[in-house]
Amino acid sequence: MDGSTRVVHVEIHGHRYPIRSGLDPTYVAELAAFVDSKMQLAAKECPQGDTLKVAVLAAINIADEMFRSRDEARDRDSGLAQRAEELERMLDLALAEGVPEEFDTVRSTAAG
Repeated sequence: MDGSTRVVHVEIHGHRYPIRSGLDPTYVAELAAFVDSKMQLAAKECPQGDTLKVAVLAAINIADEMFRSRDEARDRDSGLAQRAEELERMLDLALAEGVPEEFDTVRSTAAG
């Protein structure tokens, strides 16, 4: 991103919007297409709803996806941190006990 802004025209739920952004225009178009698809799904769930109701329902669905994704990432990161701690404990135990004799033999054979 070069810091300059430009206007990208997108269509969401049958309305054209000029979006001023410093983001890549292709990315802005992808975001708009995503929102449009969520609006279409919301309109199917609430066919008699006006645009505002459909937009709010779409926003709730998008927020739900984002929260679930955030929670999954947090759980995954927590699991990785737990595994790293376990590996660190195992390594600390192995180092505290010293190098097993079979490793000394392998080292001396490889060096010789």
